[in-house]
Amino acid sequence: MIRFNCDYGEGAHPAILQRMVETNLVQTPGYGEDAFCREAADMIRSACQAPEAAVHFLVGGTQTNLTVIDAALRPYQGVISASTGHINVHETGAVEACGHKVLAIESDDGLLDPAKVEEMCRLHFADEAHEHIVMPGAVYISHPSELGTLYTRAQIEALRRVCDAYHLILFLDGARLGYGLSAEGSDVDLPFLARTCDAFYIGGTKQGALFGEAVVITNPELNRNFRYLIKQHGGMLAKGRLLGIQFAELFRDGLYFRLSDHAIACAMRLKRAFAEKGYPFYVNSPTNQQFPILPDAHLDALRPNYSFSYQARVDETHSAVRFCTSWATREEDVDALIADIRAL
Repeated sequence: MIRFNCDYGEGAHPAILQRMVETNLVQTPGYGEDAFCREAADMIRSACQAPEAAVHFLVGGTQTNLTVIDAALRPYQGVISASTGHINVHETGAVEACGHKVLAIESDDGLLDPAKVEEMCRLHFADEAHEHIVMPGAVYISHPSELGTLYTRAQIEALRRVCDAYHLILFLDGARLGYGLSAEGSDVDLPFLARTCDAFYIGGTKQGALFGEAVVITNPELNRNFRYLIKQHGGMLAKGRLLGIQFAELFRDGLYFRLSDHAIACAMRLKRAFAEKGYPFYVNSPTNQQFPILPDAHLDALRPNYSFSYQARVDETHSAVRFCTSWATREEDVDALIADIRAL
């Protein structure tokens, strides 16, 4: 079975594993207060051109999302998200379990429309009963989105203006951030995100690390006592060095972006193969996630040898599915899938 169902099916890049072996018996303080984490944080601050930013390492994406959002909100506030947003559909109500409502806005392409965010906030405060309704307190976006679509600088800047007007925190989920930054046509980079967002994170779990996410916080108020919440929400690793080692290797000599480039190149090969076969796409994604629409009979023919994710029923005989490449996708596996696509 060749797996294209997710981008975290492999372990870690060999450079990370080698460095873990080399440092295995080095004694360090715990909980991220070690030299490896300091080195990785400095490398990330440098890449972001944000020397004053706080950098925290957490164990996974769900812990990261709920911890940042809980830090951003007062008890009576909620977080605005696209209806397709990860916190709204794929985290088992983690944000709600912290006492904060997810305020979902319908989205066909996975992106938040700044005009709709402004409208939600305007209508909230125009309501005479607004004190009886959950107040918007933060905006959550992801780059790329759950549908592999990307924000432009202009869209994020427009969201920033809405956030400033209504005193909202702007938080970007970067579980697949490298794949978004490396995608063709993307005009977003790390320094831009550091200037524009109150907080964002750089994904490791899906991008070459065994596990872990690196949170970058540029809003000092959001960073106040943040480590208390990391601990409370189960995101603080006792052997924090393991996170620092991984991110230091990912940011050494541009490895993070080389791995991202590889995943994108593999995905674009698959995208061309599906297009050449005449299959339409559920959404046009320039990232490592591709969403072709195939006849159900063709999907049944692929299933014995390939795993992929179901996305949506399109009509009685066609379904949209997701094929996902990763930092570790093998060229020969892509070759095999392309040959079988052509043979359908």
